Amino acid sequence: MELRQRALEVLCLTDAEEKSAAALALHAQAAIVPIAIDATFKPTRALPGHPARPQLLQHTQLARRSPATPEGRAVLIHAIAHIEFNAINLALDAIWRFAGMPRQFYLDWLQVAGEEAKHFRLLRDHLRQHLDHDYGDFPAHQGLWSMCEKTAHDIVARMALVPRTLEARGLDATPQIQRKLRNAGTADALAAVGILDIILCEEVGHVAIGNHWYGWLCAREGLEPVAHYAQLVQRYEAPRPKPPLNTAARRAAGFSEAELQWLEHG
Repeated sequence: MELRQRALEVLCLTDAEEKSAAALALHAQAAIVPIAIDATFKPTRALPGHPARPQLLQHTQLARRSPATPEGRAVLIHAIAHIEFNAINLALDAIWRFAGMPRQFYLDWLQVAGEEAKHFRLLRDHLRQHLDHDYGDFPAHQGLWSMCEKTAHDIVARMALVPRTLEARGLDATPQIQRKLRNAGTADALAAVGILDIILCEEVGHVAIGNHWYGWLCAREGLEPVAHYAQLVQRYEAPRPKPPLNTAARRAAGFSEAELQWLEHG
């Protein structure tokens, strides 16, 4: 088994349980799996593989419900589970797609894939055990994967706009979601807060990986990171973060003060 080929195979899987289990199994082999760094691969089917459910809609078509109700909490946890499922795909795509990077690049994204799979399974188990629902019961959107497709040809843009833009938004949003769940005060809501604590801690590491490789690529190509990031945001119409920023988490993930100033004030 070779890592990058296997990452593409797992990316193509359509069953959510099978994909998350396969990502975890691949991560468990990190110490011994060979990596064909310079190889190129070609998908044999449309990417990514995804299950028949959930139904995929535009994000503007998705209904919002209050987490004060059990149904509203189920919708919320389902939406986060879908983000984590997509994040498995994003990490796997970085592994197989981009050749010629240092070995640690592929191991870093393998770690992300494994941890995203863990997050997805924690949230899916929560839906089943506490909220009488399962992954696929509510519609979802593909915003994360859309940016993945836009940046498929440009590794610098991928590192800039997926982990350190879209995924970094989760660092800002999670404390606010946790606050709403604490206000609900039910046993299932408080259990969800605990799961989000685990996810937030590990997502800081994922964003840090994106920051590291974005900085490494900018240094290799002679690019000024803050100025180039601003150009990429405009070129790819990437969303700006919604305040308030979780500046403590973003600093822990490697954002510089200059970047935080730009994100907050433009």
